[in-house]
Amino acid sequence: MTVRTALILLASVVIGVVVGGLTVLCGTQPAGAVLAGLTGVGASVPVLHALIQ
Repeated sequence: MTVRTALILLASVVIGVVVGGLTVLCGTQPAGAVLAGLTGVGASVPVLHALIQ
């Protein structure tokens, strides 16, 4: 695993945790927050891949 790959995955996990945490603070059930966080991770990986070159 290269440093670039590790950086992209770490940044996407951080984004997912932030999205999930904000979703919980809005009053959504935890299962919905987990789904929102996973969606945030999945959506941020291609964007970060394009940005970090």
